[in-house]
Amino acid sequence: MQTDPFKEYLKQQEPDKKYKGYAWQTAIGLQAVDGLKPSEYLVDAAIQNIEGKITLDEVKNLLDSYYEEKPQKNHDRTEEADKVSIRIAKILSEHAFSFTPNEYISIHRKLFTGIYDHAGKIRDYNITKKEWVLNGATVIYGSASELRKTLEYDFMKEKHYSYKGLSMDEIIHHLAVFVANLWQIHIFGEGNTRTTAVFFIKYLRTLGFDATNDIFAENAWYFRNALVRANYNDLKHEIHETTEYLELFLRNLLLDEKNLLQNRLMHVDYKEMLVREPKNRI
Repeated sequence: MQTDPFKEYLKQQEPDKKYKGYAWQTAIGLQAVDGLKPSEYLVDAAIQNIEGKITLDEVKNLLDSYYEEKPQKNHDRTEEADKVSIRIAKILSEHAFSFTPNEYISIHRKLFTGIYDHAGKIRDYNITKKEWVLNGATVIYGSASELRKTLEYDFMKEKHYSYKGLSMDEIIHHLAVFVANLWQIHIFGEGNTRTTAVFFIKYLRTLGFDATNDIFAENAWYFRNALVRANYNDLKHEIHETTEYLELFLRNLLLDEKNLLQNRLMHVDYKEMLVREPKNRI
């Protein structure tokens, strides 16, 4: 598979091809948050869609037939990556959107129906997840008994927030705090980051941000790790939650800045890692 078969479409003068290229590149790139990689079959079908040779519905039908004829092994999540990619591309291609908890839940249902039994369902159990960026520690996620109330509170708070008179730095910071808080709730058993990313992109459009570049596609894992660091404290070891990494990501996404986005810079042991790295002898 080519490293990035969609990049050329982002430079297209034809708006339709450019937008389709962005939607597909983002949809496929977001699979990296869960370590997934779509098939070459999907990439080829996506390119045909961008070129106007087949519709999104035809891509879906081709994909369904492909997996009916080629059943996957239980440990192979390529089918999940392919099917979720086309669903993300479809949602990003649609203009309809409402800033509500139900929309957020609906996006999860649309992305994961037939893949997860809990698609579109709020989890009823507490979770922990070992994070590489935290050296195996976990973020404290929302309590199962309070998920719906917490979600509704965050939406109500954001809905009534006024961006009027804010500088761009203040806007970026606020958006980072909002998306970090939304993600921390983790209302679903799986698929939270992909759902949050799709919802957030749609929300940004309502605020006048285009965001049709390759930042999400090429830095999906960075986005997830930045969300983790925005929600983790370990005061004993002088580690504090921070949105600085998310803000760098958003500045690249929304303002087309070129800030360095490297996952290892976020690692809680980054300074110790530097000490352990062998130095080149002169």
